[in-house]
Amino acid sequence: MLEAQATQTPEADRPPNRFRTGVVMIARLSIVLVYLLAMLVIGIVFRRQSSRNKVEFFLAGRGLGRVLLFFTMAATNFSAFTIFGLSGAGYRIGYAFLPVMGFGTGFMALGMYIVGRRIVQLSHARGYVTPSDFISDRYGSRALKWLFSLVLVVFTLPYLAIQAVASGRSLESLVGIPYAGGALLVTGFIVLYVVFGGMRSVVWTDVVQAVMMIVFTLAAFILIAWKSGGFVRVNREVYASFPGLFSRPGLDGSMLPGVWFGYLFLWFFADPMFPQLFQRFIAARDVRSLKSTVVLYPLITTFLFFLTVSIGVMGRHAFPGLTPRESESVFPLLLGKYASPVLGTLLLTGGLAALMSTMDSQLLTLSSIVTLDFVRIRRREVLVERLVVVALGALGFLIALRPPATILDFINRSSFTGLAVLAPTVIGGLYWKRAHAGAAAASIVAGEALTALFYFNVLRAPGTLPVVPVVVVTAAVFVLVSLTLPDGTAAGSRRAAGIVLPIGRESAARAIPFVLLLALACDFWAWGRTPNLFLGLPLWVWYSIGLAVILSGAYAVFLRASPGLGQFPEQGELRKGTRG
Repeated sequence: MLEAQATQTPEADRPPNRFRTGVVMIARLSIVLVYLLAMLVIGIVFRRQSSRNKVEFFLAGRGLGRVLLFFTMAATNFSAFTIFGLSGAGYRIGYAFLPVMGFGTGFMALGMYIVGRRIVQLSHARGYVTPSDFISDRYGSRALKWLFSLVLVVFTLPYLAIQAVASGRSLESLVGIPYAGGALLVTGFIVLYVVFGGMRSVVWTDVVQAVMMIVFTLAAFILIAWKSGGFVRVNREVYASFPGLFSRPGLDGSMLPGVWFGYLFLWFFADPMFPQLFQRFIAARDVRSLKSTVVLYPLITTFLFFLTVSIGVMGRHAFPGLTPRESESVFPLLLGKYASPVLGTLLLTGGLAALMSTMDSQLLTLSSIVTLDFVRIRRREVLVERLVVVALGALGFLIALRPPATILDFINRSSFTGLAVLAPTVIGGLYWKRAHAGAAAASIVAGEALTALFYFNVLRAPGTLPVVPVVVVTAAVFVLVSLTLPDGTAAGSRRAAGIVLPIGRESAARAIPFVLLLALACDFWAWGRTPNLFLGLPLWVWYSIGLAVILSGAYAVFLRASPGLGQFPEQGELRKGTRG
């Protein structure tokens, strides 16, 4: 009788097969370890070359051409936020977040060009290694340089820690490694290959990781859509239950016109100030390489962000009741539901590639700032620089042990706004002769004070993001104090003459198409209307995708045809404090 009952026990009620579970866990962990070891091998390959001097270790000899620069710029900017944060935002907000990221980040590439085109030239001519070398050279103030570097370090560390947070959460949800163990494992391997190979290992791992990110995320998108009943069908079913996910303000109503504009404002001024991106301007071979990156940027951002936001929206079909914190694990949760253990883990490495390709660059750049701007190590060897990479990795891991609720809210309120404060100092220094060191310092102090007040909710920015009033006030302080202070010494005038590129009528005319595209992107008429779906997507989503393609074409026409930016100063005329 007992034997008969035992044979009739439902499969779901039987105890799990421990052997099978153990085999699956070993297989999953093996895939992750093979991937991490492959990245480490790349670092070891470039160990000898990166040890030659600081320019090799931090800048790969200033030789990043079109292909390498595009992949490393894209991979560096596509962080844990791209895979886990954006899929979580798609789950909570819906497709309303796609134009913010697709067109918005593509439009940000114009900001990269405005800053980067001149930095590329100046870095070759004047020997910059860190972003603050430009500040010291342009303004002639060591105190301002230290202040600038301090802001870079303070506001990049939380962003670095977010990569460890995402690695811990993803490995915990799919592979079963405890959160702290997963964060430590990934952080440790990143530190190792950066220590071994410097910028060359970072760039080449970025190439591999960018390809993995795109291919594996696309494969995950196709798998999830197929298992859910097809992309069009699952979107229609999600729309029936959660129509707000397809509306312009989003499910939670957060993507109002002012907030939408605030995000575009944030990306445009914050991203070019990321030290890991700024240092790639310094490492670029020439301006042509940067132009190619700018032209392709709207296409790659729109494509990849569409995949991740859509995955988040489809996640509502399988997991309709996740909390905000849980929503940022919707990507690995979907893989766990629809993919085999081995395939799911393999596809998850695309998410790991996104976070690793950002964290390695942040570690390397912060190491250069600490050792060259503050400690000022002059030895040719890079032993101390490598030790600093280890210390920074450990610090990022320790910060990650107390993770925030959501990646998006945390970095928007801390890292991005704090770094955007630096934009008036950099852009003003590049294009305005009257820019003054005292004004730059005053604007940075005022901007960061406002950032702190907004972060702790002492001040609020109703209807938009705090970055808008923060940067407006920062720029106003910069301009007013520059006009108030004396017009500089003779030495200051000579510095400006060698660096500043005045804006002429032709440059202003070339800005008109991009202003028009920005105006067209603000399709406020779509807000509040019942969306019409075409192939599973609202028409305004197709409109935004089309604008991103047009933006790429506009870059190709107007930037590639732009005139030369003047001759380099003689290579021997390197300013004191710069490093060749």
